[in-house]
Amino acid sequence: MLALKWWKILAIVLVLYSIIGGFLIDVPKLPILHETIRNTYFHVTLWFAMMFLMTISMVYSIKHLGKPSQQNDLIASETANIGLFFGILGLVTGMIWAQFTWGAFWVNDVKTNGTAITLLIYFAYTVLRGSVEDDEKRGRIAAVYNIFAFVMLVLFLGILPRVNDSLHPGNGGNPAFGNYDMDNTMRMVFYPAIIGYFLMGLWFVDHRIRLKKIEQKLTV
Repeated sequence: MLALKWWKILAIVLVLYSIIGGFLIDVPKLPILHETIRNTYFHVTLWFAMMFLMTISMVYSIKHLGKPSQQNDLIASETANIGLFFGILGLVTGMIWAQFTWGAFWVNDVKTNGTAITLLIYFAYTVLRGSVEDDEKRGRIAAVYNIFAFVMLVLFLGILPRVNDSLHPGNGGNPAFGNYDMDNTMRMVFYPAIIGYFLMGLWFVDHRIRLKKIEQKLTV
């Protein structure tokens, strides 16, 4: 237990704090949203964590193209995998939220549709990696595709929702949560939750990289 790194302990503390605080701390009493506003602590923070992880993945893909190494390729791959996992969790929590606030699990919204396309693009990244046997060739092809995938992520989740009509806060002319929904009490849970889920994601990445290295040693 003493071997746990401080940031792993911090990840546990922040995630537990965000879960407990997310369900127990008072939230603004707003029409339509009501108690579902608590999903801000989960749906939105998971997406923030996903964005950070995908950014790290893209950076390491660029590093791999500049200076190919097994370590760079492995970090790029595993951060993308965990980012995709967080993205799926974010999508599911968003669908549950949509059912209560918009009346359906899925609506024809530019950001919702862009989310589905983005996740499919990253699913294709994992399929691509599994379809190329040569390590060096796989690393190069996957790195180029991963950079493309990140550009699509920014386009579908960051740019298009802001220039088109969208039901999501902060997009299509709608004010962001911070402007009219979140109060200082919510921010005391929201920001630690982002940090907690991001650190938890890094922890997952660390474990997957260790497992991959063990697998590689066993197959040599």
